[in-house]
Amino acid sequence: MQVESSRTQSGRAPSAGTPRDATVVREIARIPGVDAVHGVTCDGELVWAATGPRLVGLDPESGALRRTLETPADAGSAFDGTHLYQLVESRIDKIDPVDGRVVSSIPAPGEGCGSGLAWAEGFLWVGQYQGRKIHQVDPATGEVLRTLESNRFVTGVTWVDGELWHGTWEDEQSELRQIDPQTAEVRQTLRMPAGKIVTGLEAQGDVFYCGGGSSGTLRVVERPR
Repeated sequence: MQVESSRTQSGRAPSAGTPRDATVVREIARIPGVDAVHGVTCDGELVWAATGPRLVGLDPESGALRRTLETPADAGSAFDGTHLYQLVESRIDKIDPVDGRVVSSIPAPGEGCGSGLAWAEGFLWVGQYQGRKIHQVDPATGEVLRTLESNRFVTGVTWVDGELWHGTWEDEQSELRQIDPQTAEVRQTLRMPAGKIVTGLEAQGDVFYCGGGSSGTLRVVERPR
């Protein structure tokens, strides 16, 4: 595993609708046994990455591998303070983080086209990639309560300090977007460097953790404050 620093300078946004360049603080690469990073979430101690055949828990500073749960994990991940949630094909698994046991499952919206996953205020928020949507979902039943529309393919989803953010991926270019949780209007846009795509997304403190898809890399991006 290798932690690489690649900080770039970004200026202040002149207005809410003006895109600006994302500041990549560092990259966590060469994670043992990891060929791809899909979903990303944090439990307050570890950063969890969905890598396909398993969930791995990483030290947020060093990137060292601390935990491994042998459970299918091919898309978005979330944490509600007690349990992990994992998008797997057309379902969402609720997982005990101690032993990886699946406690329960609910149907996922989008018939297997889900991408990002987040937990906020008692609800799951599910990104639908090619559908260009974000669904607010009842975590007990899987019922879709509300849907937000995007004009980009939606990847990772996260909530932080009352802000809803999601990743995009189109034509090998990714962005991080803050959107209005009621209207889906874009409030801020951070452009990732060329070729550095975003799959999973999680905010923690002053940074975003961004899954890098088949690169097997987890990128740490400065969060605007």
